[in-house]
Amino acid sequence: MQKELRVSCFSAGVSSAVATKLAINEIDVILYTHIDDQHEDTMRFVKDCEAWFGKQVQVIQSPYRCVENVVIGLGYPWINGGGGASCTKFLKRRVRKEWELNHEDKKITYFWGMDVDETKPRPPRMISRVDGIVDAMPKQNHRFPLVERKMTKVMAHEVLRASGIHRPQMYDLGYQNNNCVGCVKGGMWYWNKIRKDFPEVFKARAELERKVGASCINGVYLDELDPNRGRADEYIDDECGIMCELIKL
Repeated sequence: MQKELRVSCFSAGVSSAVATKLAINEIDVILYTHIDDQHEDTMRFVKDCEAWFGKQVQVIQSPYRCVENVVIGLGYPWINGGGGASCTKFLKRRVRKEWELNHEDKKITYFWGMDVDETKPRPPRMISRVDGIVDAMPKQNHRFPLVERKMTKVMAHEVLRASGIHRPQMYDLGYQNNNCVGCVKGGMWYWNKIRKDFPEVFKARAELERKVGASCINGVYLDELDPNRGRADEYIDDECGIMCELIKL
């Protein structure tokens, strides 16, 4: 019988941090996949959480390191499309798969930061994000500490606040998640906010679109985007470290 290896897929987001803390006594490895496009405050948060967890966070990273290196270096003809973000395969999925190959002798149980609201079916496939993870990774077991306790994302933020740990700065700036700065899956509102908050990132992504000849947003290049377009409630994948490496729901 294979020995079980219990692994937290820590995304450096609030929900993921609280889920890890709630199950810390059951977790053997805390795994964080870093991308250079993350906000510079992310590693501060990782270190603060490491002290909170009382266990080391194992940081892994693709040799490609950032989105532009994947898109340009590998000659991808798209940035974000129907099959998901072109950076995902190399910056997230491949890194995790390589880590798994080094532990083939173990039966892995992953701990995820999905909250109770993410048990609800969502279009277009009408399955929940929780069920999507289970379906996408049938060889592993999966645990959802927030779901088990019927906790929402708001409740997770309250727990972190009570811990005394300051959440990542991207939340303070008004973003829903601590994803890469300039996440290629963002919508019009997101990109117009990035234009204001991180103009150098907006410029770099707009230039990348033109180099590739494909846009992040359906049919609209960033350098042609109306600054007034978009809604503040536009969807963007929660905590990229969890979902964008798996499937596009």
